[in-house]
Amino acid sequence: MKDGRAFRIVLSTAGSEEEGARIARSLLERKLCACVNLVPEIRSLYRWEGAVQDDAEVLLIMKTTRDKLQPLSEHLAEIHSYDVPEVLALAVDKGSASYLEWLAENCAD
Repeated sequence: MKDGRAFRIVLSTAGSEEEGARIARSLLERKLCACVNLVPEIRSLYRWEGAVQDDAEVLLIMKTTRDKLQPLSEHLAEIHSYDVPEVLALAVDKGSASYLEWLAENCAD
């Protein structure tokens, strides 16, 4: 596990810091991730229902394990206010052994 390949960084957005924090707490309470960073005040431009949208959002950066990715994605979809919440998972190539150990411990059942 120390090479990082068992870990994922998951990106999502939310419409407010309050919603982002609510999502983060729910995921953390269920040990679906070990950490969520909330990056406030991002501006997202995207196509939705045939029109270009321009919205203020908060970015969620979630650290999890490969094994928790599917349940994390499913729970996020259940509790998110968006019809189609963003869930982009990035594989981790490497990381510090102590951080990856902490991450694994905090995602363990």
